[in-house]
Amino acid sequence: MKSNQSAASSEVNLSECDGIRYLHLGTEWIQGSMRIAAPYDLDLEYVQRMMAWLLFMPPESVKGRHAMQLGLGAGAISKFCYKKLSMTCTAIEINGRVADVCRAWLRLPPESERFRVVIADAGHEIQSDEWQGTVDALAVDLYDEDAAAPMLDSADFYADCRRLLTEDGSMTVNLFGRSASFERSLARISEAFGADAVWAFKPTREGNTVVLAQRTPMRPKRDVLTLRAEAIEARWQLPARKWLKVFKALEK
Repeated sequence: MKSNQSAASSEVNLSECDGIRYLHLGTEWIQGSMRIAAPYDLDLEYVQRMMAWLLFMPPESVKGRHAMQLGLGAGAISKFCYKKLSMTCTAIEINGRVADVCRAWLRLPPESERFRVVIADAGHEIQSDEWQGTVDALAVDLYDEDAAAPMLDSADFYADCRRLLTEDGSMTVNLFGRSASFERSLARISEAFGADAVWAFKPTREGNTVVLAQRTPMRPKRDVLTLRAEAIEARWQLPARKWLKVFKALEK
């Protein structure tokens, strides 16, 4: 795993193919994408799944809540939450060049009371009293240029993430990597949140596995989740009914 200092100074570049613009950190590994004709939509399947917290929140309550993204990437999650969900958004990104490129080429919204990018080490920044208990939807996607393993993946880190959340808030984490152990990461998340608060998707074709953890454990019945998924599809055009086929609670 590379050091945080290395991640902070990684080269940032772009590529385009078939109407999609991709963000890279100096390698061929894709760190995020944007469909040029629909810059606020979520293009990648795993990024869509990072929105699974919507299954546990009444749709009418989403507007005005606080979304936080750790690791800006191409900014897709923050842009979607800001533009489509009308949420207040904070992104924490260690590499200032990533934010600059996102603003110039990936339609990242300007700084405002409702949209903020903090250039900082996420592991340190989330320990600030400013953020404790303020985040309704936390998205964790922290990888270096080699996409080898999560940059932050300890039980202590996940405990810090839990402290960010409101009582009905959730964290989603992208677990992907050639050297990362999914079971080890899952055990650490369960240690921090409790196994009864953890849900997981099956891996995507590309190998991304999204895990969701709740501040307050909830196990809605299937018919409730189905109704919520239908509402998500109608309001925000996310494939939420398909999620339910590959998304389940961790066994207690």
